Amino acid sequence: MGGTNPYVNQEPPAPATQKFSIKFLPMNVTVEVDPEKIPYGHTGLPGSILDIGLANGIAIDHACGGVCACSTCHCIVREGLDSISEMTDCEEEELSFAPGLTPNSRLSCQSVPDGSRNLVVEVPNWNRNAVREGH
Repeated sequence: MGGTNPYVNQEPPAPATQKFSIKFLPMNVTVEVDPEKIPYGHTGLPGSILDIGLANGIAIDHACGGVCACSTCHCIVREGLDSISEMTDCEEEELSFAPGLTPNSRLSCQSVPDGSRNLVVEVPNWNRNAVREGH
């Protein structure tokens, strides 16, 4: 999946320019992010938490393919929230449909870290899809 949302007319934020890490909870997996490898795939904004997580085997559900058209990739940024791109109106609207919102909730497909801080990101258990159909 992947692509763009034709209803979102905003320039994507610039991906990180320096190395940083993301610790994914509750898996307790730390991923070292090399900005030279961004984008890792075609799901979510380039360099987004979703893009990075999927490339490193982190099972984050993303029913819309990472185009900001659902709320299934909801995550909670426990550390480093101030280093992530600003929330757009579209993200805020879609995020409002996610269960278990916190002040640190974001859509992982739209959250692009700038690399200035390491992150700790929790993937809520209802957003972890351990079973997927084959390709």
